Amino acid sequence: MEQKIGRFIDPLSDFGFKRLFGSEPQKDILIDFLNQLFLGQKEIADLTYSPTEYAGDTDKIKKVFFDLHCTGKNGEKFIIEMQKAEQRNFKDRAVFYTSRLINEQLPKGESHWNIKLDELYLIAVLEFKFKNGSPDRYLHNIALTNTDTHEIFYNKLGYKFLELPNFVKTEEELETDLDRWFYLLKNMSQLEKIPAVLNKRIFQQVFKIAELSNLTKEEKAMYDSSLKAKWDYENSIAFAEERGIEKGREEGMEKGMEKGIEKGIEKGKYDVAIEMKKEGITNSQIAKFTKLPIEVIEKL
Repeated sequence: MEQKIGRFIDPLSDFGFKRLFGSEPQKDILIDFLNQLFLGQKEIADLTYSPTEYAGDTDKIKKVFFDLHCTGKNGEKFIIEMQKAEQRNFKDRAVFYTSRLINEQLPKGESHWNIKLDELYLIAVLEFKFKNGSPDRYLHNIALTNTDTHEIFYNKLGYKFLELPNFVKTEEELETDLDRWFYLLKNMSQLEKIPAVLNKRIFQQVFKIAELSNLTKEEKAMYDSSLKAKWDYENSIAFAEERGIEKGREEGMEKGMEKGIEKGIEKGKYDVAIEMKKEGITNSQIAKFTKLPIEVIEKL
């Protein structure tokens, strides 16, 4: 798989995603992105960044880590996730993530049900196609509905899945700012100049932040490590697909692919962590980008 570093950072790498959308001084970028997603549904006037790590009430309840978690001016909560490849229980995880934040809203020891919940939305940027999905749909709006009347049953919980592989519009075909956001996310790392169709203040701001030459030495090292992790992951997927085909003849396609993916991803994480340590990046930063336990990183 041929890969190269372009003029602009890859917004679908962990570093690139957080640099563009996870910075408090540049939060107007995330606000604009969300407002285009929720156009006609709601308008976000302001955001504050919230904790991305939530532990369970007991040691037996799994700790969760969000890519980004923000709270709107009116108390509405947004989880923004980036998903590189489909996992067997991806939809279950999406529901579990929202349920954790719903649970967080309940005061401990409350004996009467008199709680008014805040709005809660999960937005997932997907680099894969849903299995058995529709090839012409690249935005999925999910809500609790009455299956008989198709009316919204509960309008304070929703999921938005951005299926990037299905977005195939060219520059000339972009009509809305949401189209432009899709195009930017999917193509920015391959661009050598800013397209005229993206000549708008918010997109100019994005490209300025994403300019590779504007990164500090430490940021460049972190980006290189993040990009390597992404490429290792993609290569692991490609390798797993090849091995899955071979093993599928003997053991079944799904089992072979799953084993290959898990093995390749785990090795890639350790390789990236080692490279980041060589660059002098702190253990806490390495843990943040690789999702490896800090105790493991300390021993590398």
